[in-house]
Amino acid sequence: MRFAVTKVCGGGGKARAGALHVGGICIETPALLLSTRKGLPAFVSCDLLASLPIPDSLLLHVCPTHFMEGPPSKTISNIGGLHRMLGLPNHILVAAAGDSIESLPSSDATNKFGASFETTSGRRLVKPTDYMELISCMKPNLWASLADEIPAWSTEKRNKISVDRTLRWLDACLALDTASGTNTLGVVVGGSSIEQRRLCATEVSKRNVTGFWIGGFGLGESTEERCSLLNAVTDCLPSDKPRLVSRLGLPEEVLEGVSAGVDLFDSTYIYQLTMGGFALVFPIDTTEREMQNGVFKDSSGDSTKINLRATKYREDTSPLVDSCSCFTCQNHTRAYLNHLLNVHEMLAQILLEIHNTHHYLRFFRSIREAIKDGEFDIFRQQFIESRRAHIATAVL
Repeated sequence: MRFAVTKVCGGGGKARAGALHVGGICIETPALLLSTRKGLPAFVSCDLLASLPIPDSLLLHVCPTHFMEGPPSKTISNIGGLHRMLGLPNHILVAAAGDSIESLPSSDATNKFGASFETTSGRRLVKPTDYMELISCMKPNLWASLADEIPAWSTEKRNKISVDRTLRWLDACLALDTASGTNTLGVVVGGSSIEQRRLCATEVSKRNVTGFWIGGFGLGESTEERCSLLNAVTDCLPSDKPRLVSRLGLPEEVLEGVSAGVDLFDSTYIYQLTMGGFALVFPIDTTEREMQNGVFKDSSGDSTKINLRATKYREDTSPLVDSCSCFTCQNHTRAYLNHLLNVHEMLAQILLEIHNTHHYLRFFRSIREAIKDGEFDIFRQQFIESRRAHIATAVL
């Protein structure tokens, strides 16, 4: 794996564009890891994946704990690893233990021996040896070490324990890594303690890791805390290695992460939108904002999404977004999606997942273009002001 920063915002800003080269594939950053269930995005099959923007959609987050109750790890290894098993030879698979839905870590059940995760057969304690056996058999392109992630309200003592355990498990995982060419992402934790976050980031940087997975966010911290913690971490990390943050999926959170110098984002935002019957409709760039001013006056959603279960869409024959080139917008209407949702037809989730993924990948592409043009701060400010204007209008 190779990573290079290609552009950094001027004026003291930390937002940066880069290029991640893995197995002959180049992914421009900032970029989104598509969340998966058992290796594939929810509701999206291999053939439908091919309809999404390339190469943006080639980056997938897989959760090893999803496979603890499946076929034996040796079976996956004999098949040739997850790439062969899933039929995705050209995708970049990034493995990390948690998936933010089923496999959230539990700080209460975690102990010095390993991290505790919820699985389909109940809560399981995952030790470094168990985890590395899975990684070795799955053969992902990148993998994050085990981490003791804790909520924001943890005590300073618990924050320190979290860092100590994470560093110990990282060393154990690196020692057990016998697969040649495997690329490791060291995890940075520390709860809501800036001191512990900096300590963890500094110590992880000393290890032989290819990049960094910034964990422990989205677990109860405030917006102000998150901004300070993110900047404290990225200030301690080397600039020539990629940084990935988990569970920051809202557009505003993504822009906040990019501002702090984060390159990759892993979240279940798209999945949660789709399950709720929501479609992303926010304008991607300035031109679209001029064309879709009506979006910000839509009372059935907010400035980013609409609720397609609402009765107002029963006779709406327009596409989700006029300018969208995804399969859903090119072939189906809001009225049809409203019907599918209200009769509980799974095709609704399939079509929504396609659109929401396509739309969000375009959002990341616009972020990259804004950074390259030196206009990221303007892009971010306009987006946030549009959101605030809509919320203020809705309240009035």
